[in-house]
Amino acid sequence: MSSSTDVKIVVADPSAIGLLGLAMVTLVASAAKFGMISGLGLVIPWVLFLGATAQMVACVNDLKHNNIFGATAFGGYAFFWYGVGMSWMIQMGTFGAGLQAAADPKALAFAFLGYTIFSLYMTIGSVETNKVLLIIFVLIDILLLCLTLSSFGIMAHTTHMIGAWTEMAISMMSFYGSAAVVLNKHFGYEFLPVGKPLGIFKKPAAAKLQVA
Repeated sequence: MSSSTDVKIVVADPSAIGLLGLAMVTLVASAAKFGMISGLGLVIPWVLFLGATAQMVACVNDLKHNNIFGATAFGGYAFFWYGVGMSWMIQMGTFGAGLQAAADPKALAFAFLGYTIFSLYMTIGSVETNKVLLIIFVLIDILLLCLTLSSFGIMAHTTHMIGAWTEMAISMMSFYGSAAVVLNKHFGYEFLPVGKPLGIFKKPAAAKLQVA
């Protein structure tokens, strides 16, 4: 006679580190868009380590939480920043002159378009998280749309500047969101409010049972 035992592994909420990564990379990237930083050389480390790797760590740990929304969001945007970082390195000639010469910026435009679509349906999901995350996702939608338009050369200067301000706003909201996760958990009460979910998409438990 055999028996099985379920082992529960307790994993801390990874969203604090994921939001910190997002806050840091968008702060540095927006500074570059505003012209406060000359060149992208020292932007790339923050793209790869904070924008990409920190969010990938959050993704892996959200998978352990069985949190498909959080894992998909952090994982999706982690790969976005890996892609952006490598694209910039190719454009700078890091991997050789041949690859640099063959780089077509419109590839980035189509990638931004794809991520705009991804971000839009993730925004629908964020409606049932909290208001801080919802605001962050709406701002990401605007940023990605601006990046898409500017990369296609559509109102390039205007969309570039709107994107810069939007990216700075994402950074500030993400810092707040990260702080809220850490301090609310640390103090054991809502030290920083994040706002309740809107509750417009999720069905009541009774309705779920009837559908099942």
